[in-house]
Amino acid sequence: MRDTGNRLEIEQSKIVSPKGGHFGIVYASLPNPGESKTCLIIAHGAGGPMYSPFITYFHKGLAEKGYLTVKFNFPYMEARRKIPDKREILETSYRQVIDEVKASKYHPERIFVGGKSMGGRIASQVVASGVDVEGLFFLGYPLHRPGQPETLRDEHLYRIEKPMLFLSGTKDQFAKRELLEGVVSKLGDRAEIHWIEGGDHSFNTRQGKDVLVKTYDEALETLDTWLRAKSA
Repeated sequence: MRDTGNRLEIEQSKIVSPKGGHFGIVYASLPNPGESKTCLIIAHGAGGPMYSPFITYFHKGLAEKGYLTVKFNFPYMEARRKIPDKREILETSYRQVIDEVKASKYHPERIFVGGKSMGGRIASQVVASGVDVEGLFFLGYPLHRPGQPETLRDEHLYRIEKPMLFLSGTKDQFAKRELLEGVVSKLGDRAEIHWIEGGDHSFNTRQGKDVLVKTYDEALETLDTWLRAKSA
């Protein structure tokens, strides 16, 4: 099914779920897909589907800049359940999406993976396990649970040899600034971080819709600049 409105071509399909049934995947690109040599796979967070305003903004905005962008629902979200699937199902689903994109008619030369919160974390776990991609981007990495900074989700990150970009709000309750800076410092020149001043886990500074759009634009432009440098 295609929708060529807003200059973008949108293509939707289904992937067989490791739990049975199917889950949705959506491609977005400019009208000439042959120009989209770099692909971004953007996974949603634990509480919002691929059609959330946050994921939709980055999915469409990056496609408008010339990237092939892909978003998808994890099986539990496709089934409209609130509790995320087990780690094995989440990781298998992300691997399936990567394989699907590589085998697609678009044949991207470079694939970057990531997403919002849990989606980015699952992407990093998949790459740490050996899946080959060009790099990773995190739209709010969930370094720890709110109020539990003593338990970090960082051990697997040190096994990743690919470039990583962390976009994080300075008021993100899932990633205290000094802790995330410490992790990025340990990762060395493999990782970069961009702080969204006053932003929470979804980059919201609580200053109204207009400011939120500017904040999203800041994150998108930062990611675009980083991608172009890593794709050169």
